[in-house]
Parts: sequence; C-alpha cells; structure tokens
Amino acid sequence: MSAAPLWLPEEGWGMLPTLAAGLLARRWRLATAESCTGGLVAAACTARAGSSDWFERGWVTYSNAAKTAELGVPPELIAEHGAVSAPVACAMAAAAAARAGVQVALAITGIAGPTGATPGKPVGTVWFGFAVAGQVQAECRHFDGDRAAVRAQAAAYALAGIVQRLAGLG
Repeated sequence: MSAAPLWLPEEGWGMLPTLAAGLLARRWRLATAESCTGGLVAAACTARAGSSDWFERGWVTYSNAAKTAELGVPPELIAEHGAVSAPVACAMAAAAAARAGVQVALAITGIAGPTGATPGKPVGTVWFGFAVAGQVQAECRHFDGDRAAVRAQAAAYALAGIVQRLAGLG
C-alpha cells in the first residue's frame, strides 16, 4: 500500500496483512459493529485488495436506537449500563458475529468527544467487544487527543485486538 491515509495510524495499516493472513488461514470471516469510529475499521479492512475473501460486513450503529434496531442490543441493557460499557460492547460483538454468520466480530463503542463525557466516562473512553470462535470479551481503553485522534487510535486498537486473539488460537 502506498502512503497511508491519515484517518488510521501507521500501526493500524500494518496490522491488516497479519489480520488477513490469520483469517484466511482459518477460512474465517470478520464483521464489525462500530459506533464512535463510524466505520473506520470496516473502511480500513476494505481498503486492502482481496478483503472480500475475509471481510463479511460492517454496521455503523452510532445511536442507541441503531444498536437496538440493527444488532438487537436490548434497550434495557443500554439504559442500565450506558452505551459505552462492557455489556453493550459484548452484546454488539456477539450480535454482529451471529447476524453475519462469521467466526470473528469486533465492536467499538465510546466517547470520541469533544462532548459526551459523563461521570466516570471521560472523553476518550472506548469499550471494545471481541467475539472470536464463540468467545466474547470486552476491553476498555482511554485514548488522548482530539476527536480524530481518539477515533484513529480506537480503530487501530481494534485491529490489533483481533490480530492478538487470532495469534492466541495457535
């Protein structure tokens, strides 16, 4: 790939060949469910030639209503924990895997800023849901910088998280 577009850090672009190889080796496919990143991960994946062999689909479920309507995240789960939470990230990832019929899915939900912070959830708080081979895990990270920086770091972290999990399978 020539010069990387600015919307993803260089390390994010560097993850794509490893991600593609890991999925192709298993004949698995990836789906994404993105909120605060607005489809950056799906765009990065599909920027790679040959991604149709391992990337299935992506959802941008930015609003709470979209998370419920498109992925089936229970509204009471969002009301109880907030959209930016481990339970919602896990529900998004599990639903993306199930609805797309894939072995690997990731979800991203967070607060990119500059507004939207709540007590205990500052700008830069991002929850990730990783569904790999039926196992669903959540991770939280806090990223610094402006809105673009938070979104870019979150997208790169999500790609790295999938690569790490695939490598852990042996």
